Amino acid sequence: MIHTKDLTKAYNGTTVLKIDELNIPKGQSFGLVGNNGAGKTTYFSLLLDLIKPSTGNITNNAIVVDESEDWKPFTSAFIDESFLIGYLTPEEYFYFIGELRGQNKADVDNVISQFEDFFHGEILGQKKYLRDLSKGNQKKAGIVAALIGNPEVIILDEPFANLDPTTQIRLKGIIKDLAEKKGVTVLVSSHDLLHVTDVCERIVVLEKGEVIKDLETNAATLKELEAHFSGTEMV
Repeated sequence: MIHTKDLTKAYNGTTVLKIDELNIPKGQSFGLVGNNGAGKTTYFSLLLDLIKPSTGNITNNAIVVDESEDWKPFTSAFIDESFLIGYLTPEEYFYFIGELRGQNKADVDNVISQFEDFFHGEILGQKKYLRDLSKGNQKKAGIVAALIGNPEVIILDEPFANLDPTTQIRLKGIIKDLAEKKGVTVLVSSHDLLHVTDVCERIVVLEKGEVIKDLETNAATLKELEAHFSGTEMV
């Protein structure tokens, strides 16, 4: 589904991302972990054509993302609050996204009605602009907006940050359901090793812009990741 080949990104002669090859099949829940500056957000930004690669490319369903926009109708993302439109209410924003994705108001209402427990009564009907919501509630709105229009690929950067424990648990269920039951390719980056091992069947570790681990998630994965990041890993 998503194929990365000979990809680099450099700024002022300093390479911040270098991935020789990386394949993410359709329907996989894929986790990307690494310390600050590892290249996680850079990779997602390249995947979404928000920045251009220095060399190489990423293809999404055989479409080179920086050469064509044909991947956009089946791909959605929430990276941060810059993806929101602050002067809209959540309802207005959901309908706007729905219109972009060929969904009418009834379609959008059907989607957002499935997430009432995720919203905890704090998003809909509040007559607040998105810019006036808390960081956590902005994130909830952005994540649900990314689900509108039945996308085949969903990209979420640090989706668990700023969310309360109840919402984190609900979000893990949503992500698992998307990949396991609906065949959606879900890419998640996170600093929280427990959450990412809970929801992702495969985890890649980035360090200084390069892939240093590519793990199929199993019962030992969390301990392996903790040992790596704590510096106690056996060599």
